[in-house]
Amino acid sequence: MKAKQKLREAIDSLYSRGCASSEAYTRLVLECVRHNDFNQAKRLQSHMDLHLYQPNNTFLHNRLLQLYSKSGRLSDAQNLFEKMSQRDIFSYNAMLSVYSRLGSVQDLWAFFDGVPCRDSVSYNTVIAGLASKGCSSKALEVFIRMQQEGFQPTEYTHVSALNACSRTLDLKRGKQIHGRIVSCNLDGNVFVWNALIDMYVKCGVIDQARWLFNRMVNKNVVSWNSMISGYLINGQPEKCIGLFHEMRLSGLKPDAITVSNVLGAFFQRGYIDEAHETFSEIKEKDKVCWTTMIVGYTQNGKEEDALMLFSEMLLENVRPDNFTISTVVNSCARLASLYHGQVVHGKAVHLGVDFDLLVSSALIDMYSKCGEIKDAWVVFKMMPTKNVVSWNSMIIGYAQNGKDLDALALYEEMLQEKLKPDNITFVGVLSACVHAGLSERGREYFNSISKFHEMTPTLDHYACMINLLGRSGYMDKAVDLINGMPHEANSLIWSTLLSVCSTNGDVKHGEMAARRLFKLDPLNAGPYIMLSNMYAACGRWKDVASMRSLMKDRKVKKFAAYSWIEIDGKIYNFVSGDRTHPESEKIYQELNRLIRKLQESGFSPDTNLVLHDVGEDEKFESICYHSEKLALAFGLIRKPQGEAPLRIIKNIRVCGDCHVFMKFVSKLIGRPVILRDSSRFHHFVGGQCSCKDLW
Repeated sequence: MKAKQKLREAIDSLYSRGCASSEAYTRLVLECVRHNDFNQAKRLQSHMDLHLYQPNNTFLHNRLLQLYSKSGRLSDAQNLFEKMSQRDIFSYNAMLSVYSRLGSVQDLWAFFDGVPCRDSVSYNTVIAGLASKGCSSKALEVFIRMQQEGFQPTEYTHVSALNACSRTLDLKRGKQIHGRIVSCNLDGNVFVWNALIDMYVKCGVIDQARWLFNRMVNKNVVSWNSMISGYLINGQPEKCIGLFHEMRLSGLKPDAITVSNVLGAFFQRGYIDEAHETFSEIKEKDKVCWTTMIVGYTQNGKEEDALMLFSEMLLENVRPDNFTISTVVNSCARLASLYHGQVVHGKAVHLGVDFDLLVSSALIDMYSKCGEIKDAWVVFKMMPTKNVVSWNSMIIGYAQNGKDLDALALYEEMLQEKLKPDNITFVGVLSACVHAGLSERGREYFNSISKFHEMTPTLDHYACMINLLGRSGYMDKAVDLINGMPHEANSLIWSTLLSVCSTNGDVKHGEMAARRLFKLDPLNAGPYIMLSNMYAACGRWKDVASMRSLMKDRKVKKFAAYSWIEIDGKIYNFVSGDRTHPESEKIYQELNRLIRKLQESGFSPDTNLVLHDVGEDEKFESICYHSEKLALAFGLIRKPQGEAPLRIIKNIRVCGDCHVFMKFVSKLIGRPVILRDSSRFHHFVGGQCSCKDLW
């Protein structure tokens, strides 16, 4: 800071006294370059333009060009170059570097073609620039042209050319360059060999990459990282982890890139504890390292850990980027944690990434999954640019939250904007038709997928149509659709049919769907339980016993149903009949009070929904203390006053009795209740539900 201040004072002094010697200008230009101080360099250039007439100013201008390139100032560099009365090869190479870093491919190529004199540096700069801009084929053309014009490629040229091969997966050209490297005696250069390893890794020839790696004497961190990442991207996480342990035994210290790759391998194998241990050992963690760990937690169902780690990242003054923020927002969405989602949204605004496409789309999804569809709409409307992901997030958000007609209207608006829908768009559109019971309109949209949009309907689209037809009373047509599919029906298709059969009480087709699922996924408890419940609803207790016996014989484990509620940024979990909570006595008192109040209003627990052959008292006990009801009672204890809705999440479909209960409660307390289950959102307001009792 003191050095920069002295530099500013020196240039201030220059302005006060007028012209200076060439030596003074040279010293000050070099100081600007050393401190990467663009603003003072710009002031100095202005002074030079007025007072420096000596012909040797080319050297100073070349140095300023380099500084402008580092500072990302394309137009300033262009203006300076045009003003230069004298230019040498260094001037042209400096300007090539500017276009390589900051200009378009067209700008770079046009300038290169107009260079009156070239050397190896010129070619190296252009090849590297084209490769970095994704024009790998063009870069390789220049590599050949360089040799045709009599210039010998250096180690840097070969590295750039290999990088181009890596980007285009051009293994044939990469092997040719490998042969040239050997003939030029560059195969002992670790810089070149690292690029060779990377090329073979990217082209999927992992054994050749390992052979090169094993022959290297002076392996550096880059060498190890290339090979470790190679195993990761080629789907061999165990070898990635094994090589990481070899690296540590070699005495070489891993860097943040090493750790990021290894963390990815740990998470691919589900080794969460090992990932956390490795992460903790790193003293200086960079943004990529933190983000990898956060992503790993999110992808492995550790959303709360991801949020805690994000907080630690901020405390360590590591600046997150748009990808980090969007990942954390996704964690908030999965937890339906509005509190944390709003906090992260605020951080995105502070960092200036709230209008980023990735972040905005994640925010729309988060607010939708928290039941705050109005906030999702505000984010959507404020986006300066939107892509298909943004539109999809809003369409699906509307469909999930009972705004089915709004979802369809938004889809029509999307078409008017000339934006091409994708497969996910139609999942949202067809889901809206299902929830709204629009069977004919749903068929039209389904047929339009192939007829007007030249796409093939996916299994997700077929599942939506099966759901729509079945709920509309066309079970035979739903079965015909399955039989006529171009795809082999998978678990999703048969699960959808079974779910519709359960809703309709169609045991015949339900048995057919369940039998298919028993073969496809024999250890999944869902189909056994659903069919057992269908039998119980019909009073077929022998068949219920048979299902339970089958589950026992096949060692099928039943998954636990649970609900959670967020209070003041903390998540509280409940299971049916749960009495482990420290405040369980108060919770049950509050719940029993609510039940008595509701009974006075006409509500009566529907014990017919208890699918066990037990007495009425046991049925009453079972139906009244479901996990979502306990979560609601706890929410009322902690937040008895206010107009803010109570948000409850359940991991499976809400039962009919709890659905009716929540409608009565919303009217009794005069306060919205938002319940998200595995099927959709339920906004209970004034005794009504947004799903219109269809879910």
